[in-house]
Amino acid sequence: MSDKIPLCVPSIGAEEHEAVRRVLESGWLTHGPHNAEFEELFAKYLGVRHAVCLNSCASALQLAIEAHGITGEVILPSFTFVASANAIVRAGATPIFADVDPTTCNIDPAAVAARIGPRTEAIMPVHFAGQSCDMTRLTEMADRSGLAIIEDSAETIGGLHHGAQAGSFGTSCFSFFPTKNLTTCEGGMLATNDREVAERVRILSGHGIAKTTYEKDQTAKPWYRSAVVAGYNMRMSNVQAAMGVQQISRVDDFNDRRRQHAAVYDEAFASIAELSPPVEVDGNHHVYQMYTVQTEGIDRDLFLEHLRRDGVGASVHFDPPVHEQQFYADVDPQRDLPVTEILSKSIVTLPMFPDLTETQRQRVIDSVRSAVEASRLIAVGAGS
Repeated sequence: MSDKIPLCVPSIGAEEHEAVRRVLESGWLTHGPHNAEFEELFAKYLGVRHAVCLNSCASALQLAIEAHGITGEVILPSFTFVASANAIVRAGATPIFADVDPTTCNIDPAAVAARIGPRTEAIMPVHFAGQSCDMTRLTEMADRSGLAIIEDSAETIGGLHHGAQAGSFGTSCFSFFPTKNLTTCEGGMLATNDREVAERVRILSGHGIAKTTYEKDQTAKPWYRSAVVAGYNMRMSNVQAAMGVQQISRVDDFNDRRRQHAAVYDEAFASIAELSPPVEVDGNHHVYQMYTVQTEGIDRDLFLEHLRRDGVGASVHFDPPVHEQQFYADVDPQRDLPVTEILSKSIVTLPMFPDLTETQRQRVIDSVRSAVEASRLIAVGAGS
């Protein structure tokens, strides 16, 4: 269908085009002056002391674990993208899965408490779809047990928990993939109040060399490069950072528009018994990186197929959950994740992006209504 409504479209305007053009003309395409500018703006927005541009959120998560010296167990939800667990494994630690809250789809603090053991070194809350986890309870738990907090904030740039930014409670990691609340095409950011952690991440991300190419170019011997550790190449380019500088100035506007779309969806779906719209918890400010509904009493996959045939780019986040994926099937045999397993078979993600038009939004609503009816009739017929 030529007029298909995509799941997400990034909001890129003339400002980003002009910023990228200027960088291309400057000739300084790799890590450069815009990285420092983007980092400063991002740290200020988040309310933390340090931010480090990287090539992805996955890299940020891995480097966060390495920079903290974590080699034991890290508790996280299985209801997340596999990159969260992959980062733990690649850093040399062990993922331990805890169940999630059925209303918010965020990690359940009670389930986390039940999984803390003698080898636990960190908790990795994953803020789902634009809403912060219960960071009040999780940080209290971490403080009591002497655990690090590694926040996976890939989906929640601008989300608030009792007025504090998601991603400001520990060492946090953000994604700038095109589906996220701001984008640099690809890319990520690590944020922290710990200067030593930030410095270790900078060194690890640049081949283990203490100065970037841009910094060395300003010295008397720019050719001198000496690695202090065996690092990686996980840097963000100057081109991407220039986009990020423009996007961070508009992210609150992007999020306000997402919230407006979500309010319309909420009202439209409130009367549909088979759907449960997302719930914004008291004290939280949801920024709707995704808009998800939970289905009940209908065939979820048939519902989804109907939407997609109708030109609505709906999807599922996340099926299968991480613990059911081939590599992780035997990693944590003691897991008990009934809510995660129900959610993965009942959740649907609907189109959500700032520039969603009123016409597109209404088409989504109309398609959802007809898809529910079609799936309900098929389900009744199948059981007769």
